[in-house]
Amino acid sequence: MTASLRPDSPAGMLNKTISLCTASDLAGRYDGWLCDVWGVVHNGVAAYPDAVDALQRYRAGGGHVVLITNAPRPAAAVVPQLEALGVPDDAYDCIVTSGEATRTLLEEKPDTRVYHFGPEKDFPLLEGLKTPLTSLDDADVVLLTGPMEEERETVDSYTPFLRDLLARGLTMYCANPDLVVQRGDELVMCAGAIAESYEKMGGDVVIAGKPHAPIYDTARAELNRIAGRTLANDRLLAIGDGLPTDVKGAALQGLDVLFLTGGIYAAELDRPLDEALVAGLGNELTGQFPGLRLAGINDELRWADE
Repeated sequence: MTASLRPDSPAGMLNKTISLCTASDLAGRYDGWLCDVWGVVHNGVAAYPDAVDALQRYRAGGGHVVLITNAPRPAAAVVPQLEALGVPDDAYDCIVTSGEATRTLLEEKPDTRVYHFGPEKDFPLLEGLKTPLTSLDDADVVLLTGPMEEERETVDSYTPFLRDLLARGLTMYCANPDLVVQRGDELVMCAGAIAESYEKMGGDVVIAGKPHAPIYDTARAELNRIAGRTLANDRLLAIGDGLPTDVKGAALQGLDVLFLTGGIYAAELDRPLDEALVAGLGNELTGQFPGLRLAGINDELRWADE
């Protein structure tokens, strides 16, 4: 993992402006939320009831919610997955995925021959693709959607394959930049870890999902469409649990962000959140990500503390 929490800042360096915030604390400041999905709305096994409740309350109060996810599939394929996990469609206005943003980049080069590498569950991304799919021998680029056996393999398992790609001089389009996601109590490797390894080997990698601009451009356009007007950037809140994706993306886009510690970094914290720990985390995050507009920190998305 390229970014980590270090909640041990010296007390004298604490950033006292960062507080322990609930969704209700922040709701009135923003017209739209760009909310991460894995680790925020569900854990890959079941929805977080408090997060669903917070999203529903925010929308009931006139706010707009775009779920912005690094899933390597179209939004239409994500909807039934959310329903099966217990996330109802009244918790959000629409979904924007990294898979669709990546597909858009590929289709800007319609003559490019694409080799797909990823599991069968990602096949919906290929349906109707305007660029031709081909074998590895004939490919111009590789579309990476995920590891073939995410619960059994490690990044090192792909070293021979990546060396072959490098020798062929192929550009990799990574449809899911996440390094890991939370599934129940486990962390599962994602395509981003493979892409990161390829880039370290000297390979060319193209990413449209978080933390990069294309997915945010699409998400903002969707929020403006839903609201029927152009929403100011400082009236938008990003919500997420990933440092190299959600937090870094918000920093690059000039968005306020609510960082949630109960997702993929939960194991790094050895005590419950309190104001002192939150201030220390705020200090660390603003040090790691220049220009970060940190609106607050909590362990999970909930409307209000009981």
